[in-house]
Amino acid sequence: MSAPLTRRTRWTLGSAVALALLFAGAATVASARGDGAVSAPLTPAVDSADAGFARDMAVHHQQAVEMSFIVRDVTDDEDVRRLAYDIAHTQANQRGMLLGWLDLWELPKTAPDGQGPMSWMPDAHGGHDMRDMEGVQGMDHDGALMPGMATRTELERLRSARGEQAEILFLQLMTDHHEGGVAMARGCAERCAVPVEKRLAQGMVQAQQSELDLMADMLAERGAAPRP
Repeated sequence: MSAPLTRRTRWTLGSAVALALLFAGAATVASARGDGAVSAPLTPAVDSADAGFARDMAVHHQQAVEMSFIVRDVTDDEDVRRLAYDIAHTQANQRGMLLGWLDLWELPKTAPDGQGPMSWMPDAHGGHDMRDMEGVQGMDHDGALMPGMATRTELERLRSARGEQAEILFLQLMTDHHEGGVAMARGCAERCAVPVEKRLAQGMVQAQQSELDLMADMLAERGAAPRP
């Protein structure tokens, strides 16, 4: 099978998963509100995994959207621009769902006092509380609030890059970003109590893993690889 066909197959798989998640948006909101349900759905506590995931993944997604718009403006490569559009479109819609749930649950969109990002995943990074991880690379460092997030310096490098240099940096940064996002989504799939949120998290894992495979191929075509 040729490389272009393999890429189209992966793109189709990732897009199919993304579209399934987005078309389920109306049903998702209805379920979160309890519309048409036999019994009222669980309303998560402010410090629950459900609320924490919704808050943190909304922030995580926002940066993915930002990076996608940046690379769109600094490269003419059709494949990279298509990938960036797919990521921006999918994650912007998912972010809207997550923030919508917080509104429906009447919960704040920022963590309560004393709770840092990822505090709903206390066993992340080998069992350490995420609030104590400020010294770890990528944790609350130069604007990177959660694992996988790009720093302010890296975002400025992406804005300044052009052509293939920008493509490689975007693919490397987005690979890191997706890996962090997949870990968070798996955490929700294990810990979240609201069924519809667990399903969304499981769908995120599948879609972003497909995009990780695609980005590894795109990096290899450019003589590069994901960062260690």
